Amino acid sequence: MDELDRALARLAGTPAPAELDGIEAQVFARIGSRPVVRQTGIGLGVVTAAALAIGIVGAELPAAARPTVPLAPLGGASPLAPSSLLLGEQ
Repeated sequence: MDELDRALARLAGTPAPAELDGIEAQVFARIGSRPVVRQTGIGLGVVTAAALAIGIVGAELPAAARPTVPLAPLGGASPLAPSSLLLGEQ
């Protein structure tokens, strides 16, 4: 046994200090007296509802109201499409 084992054995044999009597009840009383904070759930719910509303409104817009900016680099028939650029000059 080393010194730490001997010290732990001596500590295990001594009685607990009187100040520790009822410490569990004191800790639980302090925990119970604190107010419950639930702010994160409300904030997350608001963000989720706003994102859902934006998605529904965006999906219901008529096609004429949507911007008609062509996304040429992402289109299939575009000369700038990756498949066209990889073919090279023919």
